[in-house]
Amino acid sequence: MKKRALHLLFFLLLGFGIFLGGCSSPATVDELIIRGDFTIYVGDEVSLVTNKNNVSWETSDATVAMVQNGVVTGLRVGTVTITASLIADSTIWDEVQVEVKAKTTTQPPVEPPVIGDVDVKLGIDLIDDYLDFFAGKRVGLITNPTGINSDYESTIDVLFEKVNLVALFAPEHGIRGNLQAGAYIPSYTDEKTGLPVYSLYGSTKAPTPQMLENLDVLCIDIQDAGARFYTYIYTMAYAMEACAENDKEFVVFDRPNPIGGAEYEGNILNLTYRSFIGYYPILQRHGMTIAELAMLFNEEYGINCELTTILMDGWDRNLYYDDTDLPWVVPSPNFPTNETAVVYPGTCIFEGTNVSEGRGTTIPFEVIGAPFMDAEAYAAALNEMNLPGVIFRPAYFTPTFNKYTGEVCNGVQVHVTNRYTFKAVKTGWTMFELARTMYPSDFKITNATSSTNMVNLNTGANYITNDTYTLEQQYQILLQDTATFGLIREDYLLYE
Repeated sequence: MKKRALHLLFFLLLGFGIFLGGCSSPATVDELIIRGDFTIYVGDEVSLVTNKNNVSWETSDATVAMVQNGVVTGLRVGTVTITASLIADSTIWDEVQVEVKAKTTTQPPVEPPVIGDVDVKLGIDLIDDYLDFFAGKRVGLITNPTGINSDYESTIDVLFEKVNLVALFAPEHGIRGNLQAGAYIPSYTDEKTGLPVYSLYGSTKAPTPQMLENLDVLCIDIQDAGARFYTYIYTMAYAMEACAENDKEFVVFDRPNPIGGAEYEGNILNLTYRSFIGYYPILQRHGMTIAELAMLFNEEYGINCELTTILMDGWDRNLYYDDTDLPWVVPSPNFPTNETAVVYPGTCIFEGTNVSEGRGTTIPFEVIGAPFMDAEAYAAALNEMNLPGVIFRPAYFTPTFNKYTGEVCNGVQVHVTNRYTFKAVKTGWTMFELARTMYPSDFKITNATSSTNMVNLNTGANYITNDTYTLEQQYQILLQDTATFGLIREDYLLYE
């Protein structure tokens, strides 16, 4: 990991142009100097981030642009100097000039691709190009029903025919995807192939030395959800750690991030709240493929296994899953569609409350509600927030299992009207805050006094549970953490 000295990352939030040129900064020995003119428009914001904590910010003219916690807001036409300095040592500082221009034109809307139009080849589709790599090796496979090629053939069957496949490994929900979240999975024998199936969601979540002793290489082909708390990526991480410890190779057959690879959003997980639904300090919406995550985990977080990534052909970062011609297979029982994936990084926060996140309905995570809520009032309050790319419709639903089985829940359906401007995490945190504010006597966080309650684990922090910050302050945390993680992830992106 390359050493990063004090610097400013310029991260444009509202989609307008960034123009970098030359400007002078104070120089001292061993400091990295940032150079650049920075242009925004009146009413826009930009987040300036340093790699040091406890930094103070100043603006040379608060009538032109104000700065708070590194977030600069353009107020009127003009140029200002924004200065950042360490609170502990004000001689360590940096500055950037920000030019605020009048907003004379609007940015043209993003033109989405034609759904289902893009031909993408999955990693497993390219297996024939890697037969020499697998020759003479005993192969294990972590997979589930999403492990298929673009011709709908199971990766189990493909590898069983083409390489020496000797063992299968089952993540949460099982090899066949027939088990609900958290259900115990025993080890057993696969009826079709006769191969042993080792559970990675039972008494152990990592392959044991005994499971790996007859393997040379362990592979994974599984569809991720694009969210920090989806457990398959940590099944992969645990398996990579086991391979490093037992001198085995690890191979990732890559697949699309279902919500694209261009956008990323969220807060960085505090390792105090590390769990199997959040193991590394990444964002809720990380914007990376499973192979890119494997590279990140391996190098940034020190797994150091012998890793091979078999990349896709034809995929680019702007593509959502349904922009491709690939078949969609439900990755887990409560994840029926690509639209589920779009809202999931935000609304999953309700798992840790007494508000239903829609499990037990046909559109989990798209409907949120509880018997004590007023659907019309909640929808109206959310729509008044003017969140980008989303409309909230009053909704009534009756879960068939999970929270409030057989009871009518009053709430909202989250209708994403523009997935390119929609901010799932910001939306989810707003929904959470309004539910808590509007129903203070009824809204509850499950096991709120426990440091390992589900809200803490989902958010990777305790400040949502503890109601530490205002909603505006929460938004600033999202902006700053998103920009900070952007510095890290850029080193591991494998696609344009």
